[in-house]
Amino acid sequence: MSFASIRIVTEDVDRLAAFYERVTGRPAERPAPVFAQFAGDGATLAIASTATVAMLGDAVGTSANRSVIIEFEVGDVDAEFQRLGVEEADVVLPPTTMPWGNRSALVRDPDGNVVNLFARPAGAPPVSLES
Repeated sequence: MSFASIRIVTEDVDRLAAFYERVTGRPAERPAPVFAQFAGDGATLAIASTATVAMLGDAVGTSANRSVIIEFEVGDVDAEFQRLGVEEADVVLPPTTMPWGNRSALVRDPDGNVVNLFARPAGAPPVSLES
C-alpha cells in the first residue's frame, strides 16, 4: 500500500491554493476549478471544493479540523517563516527548536489548518514509512 495524499476540503479553493503556492514556492496543478494539488516527493496535498464531496453528506466539513498538522520539511525554518510573512494572528508557534531537535514554525492556513514548517537536526536521517 502506498500513501497517496491528504485532501483539504474548502469553500474557497483559490484562496487556499494561493496560500500553499506561497508555502511550496510553486504553482498548484489545477485540473479543474474545483480542485488544486501539489505533488511532492512521497505524497500529494490536494485541495478540493465542497462540491467534490457533496455525495458524502455531512461526513466531511470545512474549517473545523483541529487534529491534523500539515507538515513541510524545509532547509531553513527561519528563512521560510520570514518569506511567508504571516500575520501575528496566523502564528501558532514562531520558529522554535523542539525538545527532540527539530526546528519548527507552525502557522494556520486561511481555513485554520495548522501547517508545520520543520527542519531535522543536521545528520538526522529522514523518516520512512516503508519497512
